[in-house]
Amino acid sequence: MVGYTALSQKNEQRAMLQLDEHRKLVRPIFSRHNGHEVKTIGDAFLVEFASALEAVRCAFDIQQCLHELNSTRTVDDRMLLRISVHVGDVIHSGNDVYGDAVNVASRMEPLASPGGICVSEQVYDHVRNKFEFPLVSLGRKELKNVGGGVELYRVVLPWEAEAETVLDKQRIAVLPFDSLSPDPNDEYFADGLTEELIDRLCQIGGLEVIARTSVMSYKRKGKKAAEIARELSVGSLVEGSVRKAGNKVRVTAQLINGVTEGHLWSSRYDKSLDDIFAVQSDIAEQVSDALKIRLLPNESEAIKKKATVSTEAHNLFLKGRHFFSQRNPESVQRAIICFEQAVEIDPLFALAYVGLADCYLVLLDQSAVEPTGIDQKIESLAGRALELDSGLAEAHASLANLLQNRWNWKEAEAEYKRAIELNPNYATSHHWYSILLTRFDKFDQALDEIRIAHRLDPISPMVNVNLGLRLVEAGHLDEGLEQLRSSIQLDPNFGQGHAQLGATYVGMGRYEEGILELEKADEIMAGSPWAKALLAYTFGMKGEQAKAENYLKEIENLARTKYVPSALLGTVYFALGQKEKALELFQRAYDERSIALEYVREFLVYRPIREDQRIRALLERMVSNQR
Repeated sequence: MVGYTALSQKNEQRAMLQLDEHRKLVRPIFSRHNGHEVKTIGDAFLVEFASALEAVRCAFDIQQCLHELNSTRTVDDRMLLRISVHVGDVIHSGNDVYGDAVNVASRMEPLASPGGICVSEQVYDHVRNKFEFPLVSLGRKELKNVGGGVELYRVVLPWEAEAETVLDKQRIAVLPFDSLSPDPNDEYFADGLTEELIDRLCQIGGLEVIARTSVMSYKRKGKKAAEIARELSVGSLVEGSVRKAGNKVRVTAQLINGVTEGHLWSSRYDKSLDDIFAVQSDIAEQVSDALKIRLLPNESEAIKKKATVSTEAHNLFLKGRHFFSQRNPESVQRAIICFEQAVEIDPLFALAYVGLADCYLVLLDQSAVEPTGIDQKIESLAGRALELDSGLAEAHASLANLLQNRWNWKEAEAEYKRAIELNPNYATSHHWYSILLTRFDKFDQALDEIRIAHRLDPISPMVNVNLGLRLVEAGHLDEGLEQLRSSIQLDPNFGQGHAQLGATYVGMGRYEEGILELEKADEIMAGSPWAKALLAYTFGMKGEQAKAENYLKEIENLARTKYVPSALLGTVYFALGQKEKALELFQRAYDERSIALEYVREFLVYRPIREDQRIRALLERMVSNQR
């Protein structure tokens, strides 16, 4: 209760009456949300809930009840509460609970505003896509006797002062531009313009820009700007349309206030395709001006830079990005053709070389190609891009990914850091860097990086999956599992999400839950050896040898026409008890510097086979390798 101590000193009888009223009001609300009252501490309650969402909803109902009550009272008679919500393990002893989580929650409470709700980052991760009202970061706060500080968020209650004061106007999302072209096949051009505008705005240091993956999820959704702004926690939105006909293009664009939906700026451009870069640059400059951001000279130069002098090469590049974004092997192969044609027309088109490098990285990651010779091709492509433009963050990130695949950990880290330095808004750099940090067992730092990626790309299924994995690796098992389940809710047909959740269950010994998820992954990822290998491994570890061997046969049949990593087969043979065969396959994967061995170590093998000293030693040599 706000001001209770002062009121007690001034008028003890009145303070006791208010305390009694306080308890009568809030206790029924606890029970409506399955809250368990642990104890009272003077004028405060300590309440335990089964889920973070129930706790936050209860906090909201309490504040709403008091808001309605206070609206009928004088200022002196109003009752204001501060509420904090935190997630963590507790120890039950008698009728009380103890533990670090209790301490954190109590230290957070004074940082809540009078009549407000303050939640920790752990709670935010649980409820951000499920709670109706915005949660706005208060930054990382140092709490007494709590090491390292805690990231805190404020729940923006509907009756509070102008929401736009807490939604950062300089946090911005570019919504998918509508394609008004007469040819439906020109839709790629509108998507490409959206993506390139995002890239240009990312060059402005004063902006925090939401990544393509998240904004493209709103394509044809028909949601209101204010609703999208709340979901993405952005204060500003860019939206518009494109009409392409022959060599002519009409672009309309407007900057929208994310709260009021009022127009801050708008314009229309009727240009030839040759002028499309100038249009993008002007939009970026006008957005910056409308948001009162002063461009530095290097930023102004960056947003005016032409990626290519060839309209035809640029058109092919946009088509390539359109196909690449679909991320399946067939569409990536189509993207390769487009990017190759683009660099054939303009050999100085650095971004097209990055596009090619990323295509091969994805195919390698998906085990869709035989790895022999692919890494040299990626190195050549990323190297060529950097020769043409050493300040291209995307090229540094692609090179870092390649070095990571080769197990050149330190060199990869230097390239990731350079990419992040050049473009802090590039979510992919933070995402991939978080994966690398797990190789050094720097789990807390890896979690920090994936959280930055998640802030920049909050609706990306892959980023959400990796946030869940980083939470698990950092020891936040329940939170990590909840995050993995939430990532599947974003896209129930995301096979890798089911596979990673299933693998995590298996790593925890929860085989039945793991099998359900892995079977779903196998259904979605038809033709992929990964889900089948995970299933074979799981049944083998359970002692159901016949089922494991059936999946092994399916994998061997796939291997006749597709590349199957040795490390995957090694896990199956290990689970079947054929440890010599497993060791032979793991050694082959080690000699090949196989990326699959990284995943096997991370998700499957490392924990279950700690007792096998030979395989454990091989995997630890992989981590310490500095080749």
